[in-house]
Amino acid sequence: MTWDLLVAGGRLADGGQADIAISDGVIAAVGPGLPRDASDIVDATTKLVTPGLIDLHTHVGAGYWGIDPDATAWYSGVTTWVDAGSAGAYTIDGLRRVAAGSALRIPALLNISAVGLAGRTGESRDLGNCDVALATDTLQKHRDLLRGVKVRIDRDTVGDNGVEPLRRGLAAAGRAGVPVMVHIGTAPPSLDEVLDLLRPGDIVTHCASGIAAPLGPAVHAAVERGVLLDIGHGSGAFAFDVLERQLDAGLRPHTISTDLHARSLHGPVFDLPTTMAKLLAAGLTLSEVVTATTEAPARALGLPGGRLVPGAPADLAVFAVREEEFEVTDAHRQVRRSPLRLVNELTYAGGRALIPRLPAPVPPWIPLTDAQRAALARRDRSLRALLATPLVGVDGLAEQFPRESEPRENRSS
Repeated sequence: MTWDLLVAGGRLADGGQADIAISDGVIAAVGPGLPRDASDIVDATTKLVTPGLIDLHTHVGAGYWGIDPDATAWYSGVTTWVDAGSAGAYTIDGLRRVAAGSALRIPALLNISAVGLAGRTGESRDLGNCDVALATDTLQKHRDLLRGVKVRIDRDTVGDNGVEPLRRGLAAAGRAGVPVMVHIGTAPPSLDEVLDLLRPGDIVTHCASGIAAPLGPAVHAAVERGVLLDIGHGSGAFAFDVLERQLDAGLRPHTISTDLHARSLHGPVFDLPTTMAKLLAAGLTLSEVVTATTEAPARALGLPGGRLVPGAPADLAVFAVREEEFEVTDAHRQVRRSPLRLVNELTYAGGRALIPRLPAPVPPWIPLTDAQRAALARRDRSLRALLATPLVGVDGLAEQFPRESEPRENRSS
């Protein structure tokens, strides 16, 4: 048998090494010393090979927060982008079109507010938007796309409605048999009110938020009954000091996600490998951070992938592991040093290597610092210079259409 692709000799996160054979978009075989019988062989003997990363909290497509995932996936190793509540019942068809047009997997969480995240905040101030029956019907109709319910609970989002949007989200999720992901932030309502409502398998995102600071007994009680903690870094929801206190108290994040969106893409998040490095800086092991970005999120939402086993989707990421300390920053400009840097070199989705994509311009409503604007301008100039320069010189060319050996005008008649 000839495989389509063989990724040979890659280092695994648990310290082992293996060959990974791929045929027809799925993993056909995994193990040492597989036959070198493949249409394409990639030597990964010095690289870290992981399942395609699964980012449990992102925002894609249109709206205030949305980004184009394909423009980031190819250099970050993320092949599954869980859209966490960008769309509600009124706007789910638009998200479905975005997912259908992408080379990536884009499962989603349905916003309990039918209007979704068209704007910055406030989607659950009108409880008329938080229609349980409509959300339930939408979940049932789009079961192939929707894996849960998203509810944002903070003062700006819910206004005077407290935890009622969460109660409604839980009711819809219960009827559909799916989990709820709840965003925590500025009180009221209080964090304890939010946590006390959650069920086993529900997810608290922004779990190391410096604003919500989830550190009390209610957090321990929630984790003990099976509630999952998700990082959800975002532009304002990850603080090193909070995470370090949680780790000291025995609270560990179950999943590591970016909350990558239009306001966090250019910093402080940047991408999932950078976020993973921040967890390494806090003391987690490489094996832990890989599990928290592959197998753990796959289990949390019942997603395909997350493991390098025969029959799994052929979603893979190949990284160079640079064992060099470098500076990483949280959402509040607290600095730590990561012991290593993960640099993506190849990303495969369904057995096909993702190709480079240029990023879209920054939307005009996104606030940027002068330094960010200058860096984006430098990047644009560098890309222009790179692409405007001829790819190779004469020594790198071949004569594709050779001339006849003697010009016609020099021939005798």
